[in-house]
Amino acid sequence: MAGGIMAAPEKGKDYPGKFTWKVFYTCFIAASGGLIFGYDLGISGGVTSMDSFLSKFFPAVYEKQISTDPSNNQYCKFDSQTLTLFTSSLYLAALFSSLVAASVSRAFGRRITMLMGGFLFLAGALLNGFAEAIWMLIVGRLLLGFGIGCANQSVPIYLSEMAPYKYRGSLNNLFQLMITLGILIANVLNYEFAMIPGGWGWRLSLGGAVVPALIIIIGSFTLTDTPSSLIERDRLDEAKQLLKKVRGVDNVEAELADLVAAREASKGVSNQWGALFQRKYRPQLTMAIAIPFFQQLTGINVITFYAPVLFKTLGFGNSASLMSAMITGGVNCVSTIAAILLVDRFGRRVLFLEGGSQMLLSQIVVTIMIAYKFGIDGNSGGLSKEYAGAVVLFICTYVAGFAWSWGPLGWLVPSEIFSLEVRSALQSVNVSVNMIFTFAVAQVFTAMLCHMKFGMFIFFAFFVFVMSIFIYKFLPETKGVPIEEMALVWQKHPFWGKYVSQEKPQTTST
Repeated sequence: MAGGIMAAPEKGKDYPGKFTWKVFYTCFIAASGGLIFGYDLGISGGVTSMDSFLSKFFPAVYEKQISTDPSNNQYCKFDSQTLTLFTSSLYLAALFSSLVAASVSRAFGRRITMLMGGFLFLAGALLNGFAEAIWMLIVGRLLLGFGIGCANQSVPIYLSEMAPYKYRGSLNNLFQLMITLGILIANVLNYEFAMIPGGWGWRLSLGGAVVPALIIIIGSFTLTDTPSSLIERDRLDEAKQLLKKVRGVDNVEAELADLVAAREASKGVSNQWGALFQRKYRPQLTMAIAIPFFQQLTGINVITFYAPVLFKTLGFGNSASLMSAMITGGVNCVSTIAAILLVDRFGRRVLFLEGGSQMLLSQIVVTIMIAYKFGIDGNSGGLSKEYAGAVVLFICTYVAGFAWSWGPLGWLVPSEIFSLEVRSALQSVNVSVNMIFTFAVAQVFTAMLCHMKFGMFIFFAFFVFVMSIFIYKFLPETKGVPIEEMALVWQKHPFWGKYVSQEKPQTTST
């Protein structure tokens, strides 16, 4: 092996088991936690493009975007830090709550953490729906963020721990499918609610978040915790019975023994946060930081947060901008289904690299098209239908590349590579980094569009190129490897092997 290229890893134990309705149900219900994240991603951009919402809470922005003054820069119509704070404040709250959720998840289980996230999101949705002042919007957004932080910390881990290793990729990607479904539903609702006479449709858009909140709350009551989480809390008999149900066989001794061995190893880690800096966890910590960092710097949230704002800035009409956002949301959802079908067949690295190449080429084309039409001053009168359609087409090509690569894999890969003893802490690092850069991109997007103009797409394209090189050099393939045997992957990697002991972790199985 050389140059970061790595053959498929040798598999560890081949645990008996089959795909059961029990495991599908539990993973499907848990994955619905992604709806709250996706709904918020989709709803906020549409709401901030509605005239009635802007005139009530952000009148200065409203006046700027309806101005007919030909000297107004098209790129700067929505440049307002207060407006972007409405969107981005949520992600600071999510960052904080994900850190708290690590301790909750380890002490009380993944299910309770999901349930807590649902209640917090519900409270935020109600406050936003009835908002009469900006402070109500911001507080509501903070509550939504607390809920999202809890869900994003617990759901990917729940899915990876519950799923049989042969189907872990597909079942974990249900989380990203639910995120994209939430985005699509939000885009459709924004389009419909914007047409309501009287200008109060934004309340329905924001208040509609109670529905995904109730879904995860009610669903959590029907779930049990994962075998790993039960064993982590010394509930061995329950874990054994649950394994039999979700694997559909009685012979679960080998997998159970390895889970118990992982738990025994974790007992030696009294402070999981301090343990993260040990040499043997260096590759896992690196991925917990690098993958969410790069995921946000693909530029995807420019599309998901601000698709209507972006399209409106590019000269689309109000309803046309919402329709275009709905189209990209549909492409996102359908392409995520492709990821579910492909990830356990072709592996993680292939999808990462193909998706990255597709995004890079699409961003270059979109940059050229926008630069040609608007130039540096951004004073073009708008886009023809044909030209606008071409812009949407290449943005959809970019979205599709993300949706079957960095979108689902950004959640799947970190959740499956973390050792049990530091899993909750590393997942919190993963979510925290994700939220930090989600916040940063959301907060600076309108300013970037105003000052960097079409160069903004070059900025993100550069990071897509860098992240593809990173994946090629440093990420091993994890397809088909049991989660308890993941140490073998790091040991055999040409770069990370020198940081990880070559001694195979001992288990009590035979």
